[in-house]
Amino acid sequence: MSAIRGARERARIEVTTAIKSEARRQLAEEGAAKLSLRAVARELGMVSSALYRYFPSRDDLLTALIVDAYDAVGAAAEAALADGREGEGALGPRDRWNAVCAAVRAWALAHPHEYALVYGSPVPGYTAPGDTVGPASRVGLTLVSIARDACRADALAPPPLPGELRPEAARIAADLAPDLPPAVALALVAAWAQLFGLISFEVFGQFHRVIEDRDAFFAQAVARLAEGIGLRR
Repeated sequence: MSAIRGARERARIEVTTAIKSEARRQLAEEGAAKLSLRAVARELGMVSSALYRYFPSRDDLLTALIVDAYDAVGAAAEAALADGREGEGALGPRDRWNAVCAAVRAWALAHPHEYALVYGSPVPGYTAPGDTVGPASRVGLTLVSIARDACRADALAPPPLPGELRPEAARIAADLAPDLPPAVALALVAAWAQLFGLISFEVFGQFHRVIEDRDAFFAQAVARLAEGIGLRR
């Protein structure tokens, strides 16, 4: 009985993978707003009723694709951080920051349609459920980990904090990183937003005829973000 159950589970995984692969192909060609379960089923040679056993609605399929995209870019960030911490050649916090930001950018440029799904325009009629919150937090939490590394290594100098932002900074620190100074927590949120702003400008073509040496520009920009949160050289 367990062998039969195992075979069924493998078959389900294979079909689920095929459905999501076809959906990603359609995202690239048509955009998320035009994603259709019927069209996915037709391309896979399935009847719609069979596909509904895997994804009951378009929104369920979209959620699965969104979670996959967040997990993929989060995994890229976490792998870069792990590499920067390993062995005798371990990087300092500033270099870890640069490596993580570069890994996020590289993933986005290699997967522009998946990036657009999670960081582009909202899909009409779709509201992301709570299942997406954890995966969406992975890059931000990786950046927080770098700040923690710097704090433990006495390589973190909190930036100035205007008086009117102290309550907001305290709230963010309590929610995000109680072990970090509030000024650093606030700066991390700004840096996280600016990182994806830089990447979005590049992925969506806003740098066309503006920035030519985008590698150097990005490296300089993320170095400034590191300075903004207080990472010492």
